[in-house]
Parts: sequence; C-alpha cells; structure tokens
Amino acid sequence: MTPTDLPWLWIPLTVWAGFAQTLRNAAQRSLIAQVGTLGATLVRFLYGLPFAALWLITTTVLVGQSPPPINPTFLAWVLEGGVFQILATALLLLVMTERNFALGVAYSKTELVQVAVFGSVLLGDPLALPAALAIFVATAGVLLLSPDDRTHPVRSLVMGWTSRSALLGFASGACFALAATGYRGGALALGGSTHFLLAAAYTLVWAQAVQVVMLGGWLLVRNRAVLAGVVRAWRTSLFAGFMGAAASVGWFTAMAIEPVAHVRTLGLVELLFSLVVSRRLFQERLSRLEVSGLALLTVGLIIITLGH
Repeated sequence: MTPTDLPWLWIPLTVWAGFAQTLRNAAQRSLIAQVGTLGATLVRFLYGLPFAALWLITTTVLVGQSPPPINPTFLAWVLEGGVFQILATALLLLVMTERNFALGVAYSKTELVQVAVFGSVLLGDPLALPAALAIFVATAGVLLLSPDDRTHPVRSLVMGWTSRSALLGFASGACFALAATGYRGGALALGGSTHFLLAAAYTLVWAQAVQVVMLGGWLLVRNRAVLAGVVRAWRTSLFAGFMGAAASVGWFTAMAIEPVAHVRTLGLVELLFSLVVSRRLFQERLSRLEVSGLALLTVGLIIITLGH
C-alpha cells in the first residue's frame, strides 16, 4: 500500500495529531512548575521515546517489513529536524522573556508561510493556488487570535517587524518550519520501497533519540537537578510522553504522505481544540477580533481540506 492508495489519510491523521498535542501541551504546562521549561521539554522526548519505539515494532509487524538500512541523507535530515526543533523551542522561550513578547509570538506563527517556502525549495513539494490561499487565510486568522495591539492589530504587525521581539519570533517560526521539512525529508530519504507507515515510524524514533541525547546530554552537564526532577515526576511525565508520541505519530505519518505545508496548515485545528477547551473551562466570551480570526482560520482549514 502506498500513500496514493489513501490520499485522504493525512487529514484524519493531522486532526488526531492536533488533538493529542493539545492534551500533551496541557500535561507539559503542569510540569513546568516542578521541572522547569527545559525539563518539561525533555519529558516530551524522553518519555515519548519508548512509545515511539513500540509503535515502530508494531508497524514492522503490520506492514511485514523490517526497518530499512540507514543512509547518510536520512541521518542528515533527521539531525537537521532535531536540531532545528530544539532551536525553535529555545527561541520561542527567549521570545517569552521579551518586553514585547506578544509581537514575537505573533511573528513566530509565520511558520506556515516559511514551511511552504522551505518545502518547495528543499524538497520540491508543489504549492498549488488553493493551498497558498489556505496558508494565507489561516495565517491571518491566527494572527488575529493573538495580536499585540488589539485595537490596531495590523498596524502593530507592520510597524513592529524590525523589533528584536519580532525578529526572534520570525527566527523561531523559521526553525519550526525547517524542523518539519527535515522530518519529511528524512521519511522520503528512506526510498519508495519502504512502506510510508514504517518510514514515518522509523524517522520518529531516530528524531526523538537524537533529541533525547542532545537535550538530555546538555542537562546532564549543566543542570542534573532538572533530570532528577523529571524522574520524580514520572506519572505526569508518562502521560505527557504518551500523548506527545501519539501526536508525533500523526504528524510524522501525515508528513510522509502529504507536503508539509498542507499538514502544518490543517494542524492549526489544534488552536480550535485549545480554544474550545479554554472557553468551556473559563466560560469566557469571544471578542469581535477573536471571532474574525476564528472565522478566517476555519476558512483556511476548509480550503486546505477540500482541496484534496
């Protein structure tokens, strides 16, 4: 079976990934007070790796193939993805410390546009007009959901693009885009003879292993207390790791099937899940600006979905 046999499969996989990521984020946020931001980030990889490995074993049985041989191109793409994902997270954390952090966060969400460019240039992924329109509309909707200046959202984005916060946010979005491109590149580098489920699972295990070694090694040298805290908080960490692996299975498999720009655009459904949970929990009403952003985001998701 090839991706062309199930051309629509990336859609439910991406929606599932967005839902699982919402739960993972909630679990990670609850860990920050105990183990800090870097510890909570490590949890995602460290506790997710066993579940990713289990999925790889299950996949080899399901598709009747053994893991493919490693090639330098695959390793280069996986390393690129792992490094840029950690850099993206670090830059986003740095944005959070900025005085004008809301503007930086908004610019980090230009990831959609950047991932379309990187996917096209580095992987040769096509970008049809409907997909480009969906990316533009969805990005506009996301920016309206989290503006720096709620009274003049567009003006604040245009006038503030040269600020330190905006540049850091833009760099974070670029790193996230390069990470996603790297993971798709890794899956594609395993060759067409490798079943797409196995290619995605294999790429996921290698990516998480690389990130555990890099981030875990850095903490081992610089802050062992954080590692001890991660071990002590194993119950919540286990749930966060499981949901993180479940989300990654959806992301990686969808990106093995479909161009990464399409997957990341539909992946914004995560914001809808988060918004619904937030409104249900706190009984808050949406502002006109948020309603407009939500409407644009929904239109973008519909365009990217119906375009396939």
